[in-house]
Amino acid sequence: MPILSDLRSLTSPQRNAVVASFLGWTLDAFDFFILVFVMKYVAEEFGTDIARVTIALTLTLAMRPLGALIFGYAADRFGRRPTLMVNILLYSALEFASGFAPTLTVLIILRALYGIAMGGEWGVGASLTMETIPPKTRGLVSGLLQAGYPAGYLLASLAFFLLFPLVGWRGMFMIGALPALVVFYVRSNIDESPIFLARRRNPDRSALWRTLRRHAGLTIYTILLMTAFNFFSHGTQDLYPTFLEVQQKFSTTTVGTIAVVYNLGAIFGGITLGLLSERIGRRRAIVLAALFAIPVIPLWVYSSGPLMLALGAFLMQFAVQGAWGIIPAHLNELSPDEIRGTFPGFTYQLGNLLASANATLQAGLAERYNGDYAFALATVVGVVAIAVALLAGFGVEAKGVEFGKTRDESRNGDRGWLERDPVVSP
Repeated sequence: MPILSDLRSLTSPQRNAVVASFLGWTLDAFDFFILVFVMKYVAEEFGTDIARVTIALTLTLAMRPLGALIFGYAADRFGRRPTLMVNILLYSALEFASGFAPTLTVLIILRALYGIAMGGEWGVGASLTMETIPPKTRGLVSGLLQAGYPAGYLLASLAFFLLFPLVGWRGMFMIGALPALVVFYVRSNIDESPIFLARRRNPDRSALWRTLRRHAGLTIYTILLMTAFNFFSHGTQDLYPTFLEVQQKFSTTTVGTIAVVYNLGAIFGGITLGLLSERIGRRRAIVLAALFAIPVIPLWVYSSGPLMLALGAFLMQFAVQGAWGIIPAHLNELSPDEIRGTFPGFTYQLGNLLASANATLQAGLAERYNGDYAFALATVVGVVAIAVALLAGFGVEAKGVEFGKTRDESRNGDRGWLERDPVVSP
């Protein structure tokens, strides 16, 4: 099989980099989704309502761009490997500390700080991996890395189901400190990015801001693309369980089962489309996934019965996370070499911040139309799917670019890559 052949072609250090980055993102998502499952119990202990507890989620998302900037800059300055270790230790420590929060205010502050750490992991891990593996394997590995997010959601679901009755909500946060063990793996098995080591011979401390100004058009385009992408994912995830509970009146068990089904769809979609993008190109694969989501909408929210809705949810997340499975490779290929530790994560998290109003937007639409969550979900996702297809289809691509090379050295025969001059350090 081509997939197994490509994976076998990786050297031991390359495979270790993939494993470490996948685990880092999986366990980061695991820590994030723990709060989603225990909000009700947190509210009960602190004598408040769930709406106030959701402030912790909002601040986690809002602080992620800051984390992407801080840790991305550190990765470009000091290296991907040590930065990734510090990042994992920090989000694990903050997760553990959350279990001891004496008040809701303290918990909210800890979750805001956690958001900084969460915002840094994706970009640093993705740049370390993409700069380490051969260009021909980027599509497959990109899908594998992005599959870590729904895999983390699944782990959080299983942990909540199996362990919450034994340890309570505070114990759940303490279990969330386990990702710190990944640091020992990174320290023992991961080599520094060869691209970073090559660039370290000519360090340039002003490269970040000067390069962002030089590539202002690329930066703005990427932020817009990632805003549409984050609306695409949050628009299909944030209120879908509410739709199942409130409008469909399904039990918690049924909703949880459907969640498992659509997360499996997300994992399969990310790997499948990431691999496909290696054959047909990043833009075409994204457009294909986005357009596939549109005819799935009626099955996803307007079909009857849990079986058909589960099928619709599986297909929807196959499409949504299928498009997302291309993003780690796509953003790293578009990124200027000198700021690859910063650029992918920072633009991704800025897009996430700009799309953070999604839940409020969809909830407002549902309330306006007499609690019709199906209409709110379908409307937003239909518009956003078209936006993703247009931005990707008429955007730029750098598939196959050789990192660390100038434009002429890295030109990819039939497709080429983004026309930009290398930034030369003074």
